[in-house]
Amino acid sequence: MNEATEDSYGLLDFGAGRKLEQFGEVVLDRPCPAAEGVAKRHPDLWSNSAARYDRTHGEQGAWTPSNVLPKQWMVSFSITANDEKPKCPLTFQLQPSPFGHVGVFPEQRESWRWIVRQVRRGRQRLGRPPRVLNLFAYTGGCTLAAAAAGAEVVHIDAARNMVDRARENAAISGLANHPIRWIVEDALKFCRREVKRGNRYDAVILDPPSYGHGPKGEAWKIGDHLLPLLNLCGELTADSLAFVLATCHTPGIGPAELAAYMADGIMGHCSQPPLADELVLDTRDGRRLRSGVYARWPK
Repeated sequence: MNEATEDSYGLLDFGAGRKLEQFGEVVLDRPCPAAEGVAKRHPDLWSNSAARYDRTHGEQGAWTPSNVLPKQWMVSFSITANDEKPKCPLTFQLQPSPFGHVGVFPEQRESWRWIVRQVRRGRQRLGRPPRVLNLFAYTGGCTLAAAAAGAEVVHIDAARNMVDRARENAAISGLANHPIRWIVEDALKFCRREVKRGNRYDAVILDPPSYGHGPKGEAWKIGDHLLPLLNLCGELTADSLAFVLATCHTPGIGPAELAAYMADGIMGHCSQPPLADELVLDTRDGRRLRSGVYARWPK
């Protein structure tokens, strides 16, 4: 397994509906709808890619060539902003999937930095570690950021293999002994039970998909289920809300729409509205690639 170094990710170029990214020593060429109608800035770099991913049917596709990528490798991010200490480097174990994913969403890097700041502020205000609920938590980027900053985290994802990988990422990031509960469960079902149990949290993080299924086939459709879920999150954080972050990659839900969902579901008892904007990836020569949206409170 390849070793990783800090900040070993880079967006090298984008255009013609694709993006060229470096994950450690591995350069990948993947589809990117946000890069449609944009010219590539550095065409010469694209020949350096180890593999190209193309969709073949539905959400699945194939890597070409199929036999050159390592089965697993690692990439690290340094998520401490400015001169803050201690540093919080996060390391992820990557592997190519039939869906074109590799196990990390680099556009969340600024979200991780923001989480670190909010957890540290929450610790000072509360006089204890904040209790953070991370829903649709995937391979654990937000979980690791919160834990590294000193939070107690409940990590929820419907896919057992993703929860297992998140636990491995915690271990290789030096966070194996931090207070993280790893739970395979449907997000709505879990939150309903937590409300009935009287459990409470100080913060909620969620990155809901457009469509999905829970571990027992529970249906998820963002247009039908996001607001009810946020209402439950509002109940779970009503006593001591320290921060909330939602990110989204669903077409038709922009920053204003996501902020409205959050305001309706959670922010009724807070006078300050959430901040909403686009998630972006920056190239080394200063170009910005839109990569989803976020809404967060406090700003």
